[in-house]
Amino acid sequence: MKKVKETDKNELRPEYKRSDFPGGLARGKYADRLRESSNIVVINPEVAEAFPNEEAVNNALLSLIKIAKKTTHPTKHSTGRTKKLRIG
Repeated sequence: MKKVKETDKNELRPEYKRSDFPGGLARGKYADRLRESSNIVVINPEVAEAFPNEEAVNNALLSLIKIAKKTTHPTKHSTGRTKKLRIG
């Protein structure tokens, strides 16, 4: 069995030339763009313990969104004025 030759990770493969990359070589060139477009969210370990799987997390967040929408929008009957106190 042949031994695999270890190469330097910063070294180009023989089939490439530096002239093939006119803008230069940069490690992590697209890292920021990938981070911005990613939809992965990291939650605290304490929160993760409360939910057994992703479906439970999604259900909890969706119900929270529904509650927030119900409580932040004024109702049809709301006029925004306070009622005068009736003396009885």
